[in-house]
Amino acid sequence: MWRGRAGALPAAIGALCRALPPGSRPAPETFRLAKFDRPEASLQIWRLLYSLLKQIHDGGWTELDTIGTQIRFVKSVLWYHGYGRPEFYQLPSDSSQGSRELLLAFSWLLNRISLLEQLLTVNRVKIRDEASVCTCEDNLSNSWKDRTEIALEPCLKREVDVRYLQWLNGRLRFQWRSLHVESQEQCKLLHKIHSYTSGCHMDQTIGHFSVTETDLIRQPDSYKQLLQSLESETSRLEAFLEWKRLEPVYWHWMETVLDTLSEDANTFKSEDVCKEKNTLPNANLCCHIASNIIGEIDKLTKDLVTLHDGLHELVTCKKSAWYEKVKSRERTLPDEREFCAAVRTITEAVKLKLSDLKYHCAHKKNGMHGPYRLVFKDKRSASKTGFLSSVSKEPITNVVNATEVISKLQMEEATLKRELKRLQEECRHKLDEIAEGLVGVICIPPMKR
Repeated sequence: MWRGRAGALPAAIGALCRALPPGSRPAPETFRLAKFDRPEASLQIWRLLYSLLKQIHDGGWTELDTIGTQIRFVKSVLWYHGYGRPEFYQLPSDSSQGSRELLLAFSWLLNRISLLEQLLTVNRVKIRDEASVCTCEDNLSNSWKDRTEIALEPCLKREVDVRYLQWLNGRLRFQWRSLHVESQEQCKLLHKIHSYTSGCHMDQTIGHFSVTETDLIRQPDSYKQLLQSLESETSRLEAFLEWKRLEPVYWHWMETVLDTLSEDANTFKSEDVCKEKNTLPNANLCCHIASNIIGEIDKLTKDLVTLHDGLHELVTCKKSAWYEKVKSRERTLPDEREFCAAVRTITEAVKLKLSDLKYHCAHKKNGMHGPYRLVFKDKRSASKTGFLSSVSKEPITNVVNATEVISKLQMEEATLKRELKRLQEECRHKLDEIAEGLVGVICIPPMKR
């Protein structure tokens, strides 16, 4: 059985490489070098991870970034997805070593986030006009609970100035407005194309041309480039099917990679023990070291006694100060009636919130998610068919009216705004309580927009 798996391993790794985008395909030999932690494979895998993750999270990638910037980006994305090996985040930023750790990270992405499936979706040739719609309720709290708390390198965990965060917030707002304007302009152009070509399509359920079809009519020679893109996508899909058939062979090979990792770790530990045994000091040196240690212990004992006395005085002063604060707070506490009324108010608010949650969970529907084909209809036929149809299903069986999607998104937006306002009020009250305890400090609130 092992011989058969060993013979199928090159085919599995070859199918994996062919299923990747054309500009990001590593040599199959890179995987063998990474298994034995060869440094010459580190740079190739760093660039591979950067190019793949950049396509998923940023819509494209470029080689203009320095290798240090690429490594920081890869580490931040893997931390975002919950990768928890500290050895990976301790790798140097010069790509000089760590090819085996990078192979483990790449394999983890294959399994955890369905890396190949996402890449095939992102790089899919889009012949029809589509829009990404998502009305799913993503439980962010659960996704954050699943993340492992790991010690990142100092460049990822250092303290950041508040002014820098404010600058980033302003930059994000500006980019969001620019993106909104560009989306509106794109919708106007799509509406022009769909309305001008209405009734020209062979499929009467659609009735109009897409942007790609219109471009083919205007420039017939561009069909060659489209045909090449479709052939490339077909070859990647065929490689993906072959990879799914041979995927168990790859994971069995990854088990041998983990075995090699544990063997190397045990070898390093035994070498360290041998070095400690070979570097034992002689008798005279031991006596000299012992006398120095005794003197340092006496000095440390005196310092500890002095520190103990100082801490005892400090604790006594703190206790007296806290007793005074407790007495003053007891004077300002409400009476029993006011306290019971406040408890009843809070209990009623919690019950109302729970009832809303129960009703929401009972009437919860599966939200839409993924690309939907844009189909323009006039006012007479829009009430029958709609504007959006799922790409993965037949247009007639899964039709959604765009106005319904917009109204649902507006309701979600209003809910999020109310939640944001509530959190802002809580933060404002906390800041007011903190400001009351500051003596000789004047707090100036920010200007209202």
